[in-house]
Amino acid sequence: MAQSFKYYRPLYSIFAFVSLGALLWYQFTITRIDLMHFTPVRFIPGLMMAIPGILIMIICIRKYFYELSGLQALQEDKSKVTLQKRGLHQYVRHPLYLGTLLFIWGLFCIFPNLSNLIACLVVTVYTIIGIELEEKKLRVEFGNEYLEYSKKVPKLFPGI
Repeated sequence: MAQSFKYYRPLYSIFAFVSLGALLWYQFTITRIDLMHFTPVRFIPGLMMAIPGILIMIICIRKYFYELSGLQALQEDKSKVTLQKRGLHQYVRHPLYLGTLLFIWGLFCIFPNLSNLIACLVVTVYTIIGIELEEKKLRVEFGNEYLEYSKKVPKLFPGI
């Protein structure tokens, strides 16, 4: 994006917000088709994924809202930006994406219907693409520091 690089994050945030709105609109207007009947066997694992997922999302959004929204990129000097390696970032490089995936797939386990499955698949594909684009940006932005960090910390799932 050359000179427009500082607009990457705000534009991405706007795109993500609009895309999420479109997905939610679709989700709530589609006829609900249950894929499975409710059972506690799926409910418990669903909660075990959804609750940590939403907690991870809250931690990340609360801690990084200014950065994630793109407001920081518009106002600050790039020399002040540092690579995040503490907190959840010491376990995975993309904790917000991990929390999002845990949350949505946990909800699918609890409410296994077609619209939730479609939403989970769309968000998962979107997240995978987003991670790859973010990885490219971080390699450009932080160079060898990011390459070394990426060798030590997994992209999405701890321990993998």
